[in-house]
Amino acid sequence: MAVALYTIHIIVAVLLILVILLQQGKGSDLGAAFGGASSTVFGGASGRQSFLVKVTIVLGVIFVLMSLGLSFRASQIQKKGPIAPPAPVEENAPIVPSPVAPSPGAASRSLPSAPSPTEPAPSLPGPEAPTAPAPGPETPGNK
Repeated sequence: MAVALYTIHIIVAVLLILVILLQQGKGSDLGAAFGGASSTVFGGASGRQSFLVKVTIVLGVIFVLMSLGLSFRASQIQKKGPIAPPAPVEENAPIVPSPVAPSPGAASRSLPSAPSPTEPAPSLPGPEAPTAPAPGPETPGNK
């Protein structure tokens, strides 16, 4: 339904643009830029409206009404949130908590657990004594 409304809205917008561009401008000479044609626009004698003007008016009204309707529809959907049906729950089903996935890096931050009374305490490695580097191959200049 929504796809059809948006498609019709886009078609009306494109048709409105085309009809407007097809019309011949009134008073498009230099005198019209300085108000020479204002008497025919405001209060002047208006002749018979052409077919393109009537189509422009109809398409404009349809476009404005559809824009208002679609924006109202979008605001109502946004208020309600995403529509998801609730999951069916059986009456005799046991309630099992969902497992929690560890966050990234949780293994490196894990705390050591307390030692069991039956197990010996683990010994912590102490600082090691530095070891001498292995002798490298002798070069003729090292003798």
